[in-house]
Amino acid sequence: MLLAIDVGNTNTVVGVFDGARLVDHWRLATDARRTADEYGLWVRQALPYAGVDPAGVKAVVVSSVVPPMQFSLERMASRYFGVRPLFIGPGVKTGMPILYDNPREVGADRIVNAVAAFEKHHQGLLVVDFGTATTFDAVTPKGEYLGGAISPGISISMEALFQNAARLPRVEFARPPAVVGRNTVHSMQSGLVFGYAGLVDGICERMARELTFPVKVLATGGLAPLLASESRCITEVDELLTLEGLRIIYGRNHGPS
Repeated sequence: MLLAIDVGNTNTVVGVFDGARLVDHWRLATDARRTADEYGLWVRQALPYAGVDPAGVKAVVVSSVVPPMQFSLERMASRYFGVRPLFIGPGVKTGMPILYDNPREVGADRIVNAVAAFEKHHQGLLVVDFGTATTFDAVTPKGEYLGGAISPGISISMEALFQNAARLPRVEFARPPAVVGRNTVHSMQSGLVFGYAGLVDGICERMARELTFPVKVLATGGLAPLLASESRCITEVDELLTLEGLRIIYGRNHGPS
């Protein structure tokens, strides 16, 4: 079995695969202060809840945008599973040409998402990932990573409102009853939900006009279902796209686990 770990700035998603089947997955807060033992014990306790014997995990693959966590995850994989993890980065075979000016600048999660999306659809794509940052990634019909855009994430914007506007409270990110809010909470929710839907559609439509090929727009990330329901452009949601990409890339480097 394969343990796949997607480390984002805010959340870390852990999944376990039996061949191509995702058996189960879990989401926890990213904390670079956690030790290898904390991660190892947590994972070994979680696996039995999915009916998985920890001894059956024979490989670990990691996508991380938090460099300080690499040491802890390496130690965790070695001590608790007896394997050396594959970290997505330079030198790893992804099967996807990177057309960025400097390929090393592209976040591992963006490449992993692009690989999974193209493997699934084999056409021109835009992948929108709602994480700490909201990223937009373009993939050509030949399966090349072309580039994209990065904007502040939803949680960053919500926190900025609370921190910098003395009279505005923290609010739940939820769809309000109407665009025209009749109280402060609904007004903030309107700006966040419909404002982000407008941001997504605006960038996707501009990218589509700029590209020389038709595109399908996919969304991923924990908030993708809500934003997709308000977007004109997003046609499909896959919240676990990154985990699937990790499985695919591991197989391209080491074969099935």
